[in-house]
Amino acid sequence: MIEYSHSITKEQLALLPVEEFKGRAIIVDTKKDATHAIEYLSKQSKVGFDTETRPSFKKGQRFKIALMQIASEEICFLFRLNKIGVPKILEEFLSDKSILKIGLSLRDDFGAIKKRTDIEPANFIDLQNYVGQFGIEDASLQKIYAILFGKRISKGQRLTNWEADVLSDSQKKYAALDAWACLKIYNLLNEGK
Repeated sequence: MIEYSHSITKEQLALLPVEEFKGRAIIVDTKKDATHAIEYLSKQSKVGFDTETRPSFKKGQRFKIALMQIASEEICFLFRLNKIGVPKILEEFLSDKSILKIGLSLRDDFGAIKKRTDIEPANFIDLQNYVGQFGIEDASLQKIYAILFGKRISKGQRLTNWEADVLSDSQKKYAALDAWACLKIYNLLNEGK
């Protein structure tokens, strides 16, 4: 098993070139779109996973998950949950034990999902727990990705409004990159297995 650098400093991270998602980011904002997306995703053996929630700047104010990103190597589907809720076909996909779903800090995501639907997510790997066996001590997606790929994931869009009527290209690229990066990390760590 390959051992990787244990950690990376903020200063080292700042010097790295910025990574970009070069695949297709597809908005899913109708139940019909969700059906097409899941038909494609169900043919994958593993996918990257992430969610986004509109940030709150008032004490006590909380929003539900607005966006769920599920990525293959080439395509990331951006499910606009604030517009379509969690369609049954998406619930079934999240509970499907045959497809591996890779994310980071999943406890937060699962807690947020529970506010929208009562499903039991199945066959998920949380990279925060997983990367330790490869000698990586950092737990943030940004740092894990930088250690493995020598590139930086920009967090510039994180605090934008994920419930906006139309997501900007920057928001779409940012959201897609996080889910896709989870898949890339897992694939690289498992190349030699």
